[in-house]
Amino acid sequence: MDATDLLKQFTALPLLAQVVIVPTVFFGLAFVKHIVSQTLLVNKSEPPLVFSWVPFVGSTIDYGMDPFKFFFRNRKRYGDTFSFILVGRKHTVCLGTEGNNFVFNSTLAETSAADIYRGLTVPIFGKDVCYDCSPAKLMEQKKLMKYSLMPDKLAAFVPIFLSELQHYLDTAKSFQGNEGVFDVVESVGVITMYSAASALQGREVRDNLRKDLTALYHDLDKSFLPINFYMPGLPLPVNRRRDEAHQKIAQIYKDIIKSRRQLGPGSKGEDDMIWKMMESNYKDGSSVPDHEIANMMIGLLMAGQHNSYSVGAWILFHVANRPDIQEELYQEQAAILGTDLNASATRDSMNQLPLHKMVVRETLRINAPIHTVMRAVKSNLTITSRDPKTDSDKTYTIPTSHVLVSAPGVTAQSEEYFPNPEKWDPHRWETMGDVPENASSYYLPFGAGRHRCVGENFAYLQLNTIVAFMVRNYKFYPMLGEGVPATDYTAMITRPVLPARLRWERRAKI
Repeated sequence: MDATDLLKQFTALPLLAQVVIVPTVFFGLAFVKHIVSQTLLVNKSEPPLVFSWVPFVGSTIDYGMDPFKFFFRNRKRYGDTFSFILVGRKHTVCLGTEGNNFVFNSTLAETSAADIYRGLTVPIFGKDVCYDCSPAKLMEQKKLMKYSLMPDKLAAFVPIFLSELQHYLDTAKSFQGNEGVFDVVESVGVITMYSAASALQGREVRDNLRKDLTALYHDLDKSFLPINFYMPGLPLPVNRRRDEAHQKIAQIYKDIIKSRRQLGPGSKGEDDMIWKMMESNYKDGSSVPDHEIANMMIGLLMAGQHNSYSVGAWILFHVANRPDIQEELYQEQAAILGTDLNASATRDSMNQLPLHKMVVRETLRINAPIHTVMRAVKSNLTITSRDPKTDSDKTYTIPTSHVLVSAPGVTAQSEEYFPNPEKWDPHRWETMGDVPENASSYYLPFGAGRHRCVGENFAYLQLNTIVAFMVRNYKFYPMLGEGVPATDYTAMITRPVLPARLRWERRAKI
């Protein structure tokens, strides 16, 4: 029987049978090819591949359920360098301190962050900023934003943070009375957004947040989904709301900029980041266009608020489940800051609260907001890694068809650097000594290299202030029968699984 006879027999079948047979045969062939490529046709010059059964899906589900468990399990089997299939594409993971350095210190000719993140970020942040411009222009934009994050600027932020905390907790329905229950993720999210907007972007932005800007930002936030990472153009309701929200938010910023230009520099009441952008030029002498200022402000508030609200929420859960640490925090600030937090809290005095800083550092270690960092491979790369099976070094080639992956949270949760790493123990930092800050470090909560977060000092100060204020005014307790919640990995930023609630009790004044 030749192919012509088979075709005739197939076309003679009922339509329903044809509809069933075609995809079955297609999947069967794909399945065979997928298995054969992992067993009989292995390219030994490339890193070992985590075995999977289903074509295209590969290890997507296993990785997505808990990335860190996935990394640790396969690190034990394959070593610090291995590949896995994620949504049809091979991703090569580089772990350990050498892996951190390999990814974060890769050159522009070797890897590209923009090629990975552009599809996700452009609909949210907008055109001509972040990953929608050249690397050189992005570095210029980061330098402009860094101006408002310098130490002399940070000194003015603590009173702003405290004012926003007080305003929110005085008006939030869940904090009325002397005790109650509150949604931790929602409350910390609002607090971090309001305080960041007031400190960095000025009164007009903060006033708009009280109206409808917060809801619009939430529509942007909801589109930070894994599916938009790989297929950002899907006509989903969440994406339509994202696009509408971006247009409205950008227009709010443009209206603020237009109003300021009309009033002139003499109307400047505060030296915020928007004014800085309006008065700045790029290296070629061109001014920063209004739409770029607006889009940078969107990106700044989204990026900063994302990390801070995640870490801030985790801190409150850990503190609520460690009443001993909670009481130590209270006693530390009472001893150093005295009875009036608003009068005594400054950037310098906040730096005199060692346990507060250790609480933030330990939470960043065990609850890193970003679990995976990715880069597109632009030229074939070579890496040497130890094979645990033979206890010998092997050199692998990472081709341009792969995506390069780093997970600095793996070293931050490794026994070799942090004894009993699963335990949340702020006091471990008392004996840690100096932690390296370069790309080869085992502790990189804010990344490294040219894409290192410019808001690190701002984040530490904001989180320290939030911890100090909350512990000064409230006692926190876990819900009955609940401990620290599990981690939700379904979004791009890790956070506690919802519902995430705590009980609170108002403290008596010192």
